[in-house]
Amino acid sequence: MRILGITLPEEKKMEIALTMIYGIGRPLARKILTEAKVSYDMKPKDITAVEENSIRKVIESIKIEGDLKREIAGNIKRLKDIKAYRGVRHMRGLPARGQRTKTNSRTRRGNVRKTMGTGRKIADKK
Repeated sequence: MRILGITLPEEKKMEIALTMIYGIGRPLARKILTEAKVSYDMKPKDITAVEENSIRKVIESIKIEGDLKREIAGNIKRLKDIKAYRGVRHMRGLPARGQRTKTNSRTRRGNVRKTMGTGRKIADKK
């Protein structure tokens, strides 16, 4: 089953398979399936053409994939342009939501800066 150019895994339940689309998580997948009147436990290979079309119709009304990525990128660009604090943090590649940076920001700063104990060498102890 293909939706918006994304092939859904045939062996997973629809609730999980829909999460393969960028912008759809578990709660939104459940909401889509409820609106389309399709069971959460059905698998994409078992879905009829009518059910597939109803799912497509519901998904087309939601902003996902390219449109969503473009909107997020535009929001970040706007913050950078007006030099907002969050925009500056994005520019510098640092956490933008108040997390500490003395420790625990490896994912944003990268794994380059390794901590070095006391800075002494073993030969200095003698």
